[in-house]
Amino acid sequence: MRGPNEIDAFIAQWRDTGGSELANTQSFINGLCWLIGVEPPQGSRTDDGYNDYVFERRVFQDNGDGTTSFGRIDAYKRDCFILEAKQGSEADRAAEARGDADLDLFGQTASTRIKRGTARRGTPGWAKAMVQAKGQAERYAKALPTEHGWPPFLLVADIGYCIEVYADFTGTGKAYAQFPDRSRYRIMLEDLRDPKVQARLAAIWVAPKTLDPAIQSAKVTREIADLLARVSKRLEARGYKAEAVSGFLMRVLFTMFAEDTEVLLPKDSFKTLLREHVGSPHHLHHSLTALWQAMDKGTFAPALRQPVKRFNGYLFKNAEAIELDGEELLMAV
Repeated sequence: MRGPNEIDAFIAQWRDTGGSELANTQSFINGLCWLIGVEPPQGSRTDDGYNDYVFERRVFQDNGDGTTSFGRIDAYKRDCFILEAKQGSEADRAAEARGDADLDLFGQTASTRIKRGTARRGTPGWAKAMVQAKGQAERYAKALPTEHGWPPFLLVADIGYCIEVYADFTGTGKAYAQFPDRSRYRIMLEDLRDPKVQARLAAIWVAPKTLDPAIQSAKVTREIADLLARVSKRLEARGYKAEAVSGFLMRVLFTMFAEDTEVLLPKDSFKTLLREHVGSPHHLHHSLTALWQAMDKGTFAPALRQPVKRFNGYLFKNAEAIELDGEELLMAV
């Protein structure tokens, strides 16, 4: 990954782009690959066997009437993604004023593939064009050779402005949805400063299946199960009854879930509480008991220094916490 100055220079370079989409797309993607630390695509070749990671990948689409049409994917990597680029431009304000906000998606001339901005960014016309670009990417995915299968990711880029990310891990091409969710699927140019965003893009380029939520969920579930089993064994070896240990660990697990959802507890509040007791684990059970009593009643929680919502049910009727030693606490954080 690149340093802050290099990232700022990249963002500044691309913030005010316009003109030829073809030239800008390839330059932008090359720069983006450099920024996230992956190899850039190659030029398309006559032999399709070499076209697994290229710009302008040729495809032949079925028009549904017995004819086919020729098209080119802006950027393609087999088993990873299709990228379709549409360039919005602030220079198109005049076109919008003339009532021409929705500019031609396919350019001034098909032969040169030189495109003006799709529409002024932020307008309904721009949003419509981005949706249409996603549809085009889906049609390109369908037109790929059968042996290539459906790529897990579709990327729709307004060059120098944003990249919209859609994923379908089913391999059917019927469920491309905003990824990782509706609030984060659109990566703005300035978001490239975030190391997590850089890592996500790099994974789309080189290891897209690692982003499959089902795989991640299974991995986390196994890790949690292993952790709980180790802690449970240690506590029972110290003389705690299995029923008490099971209830305690269930309360811990649910509290972790509550903060992850950010609905019942503030984000990272429970993790912060655990970390604050790393140097004094013998006090943690007092803080946990007080927290769970507050969660059961929906009152102020001194351990979190703020009120908490009431948790319906009986899980926290017994708010007793078991004293963890230093090693067990470190396992939990």
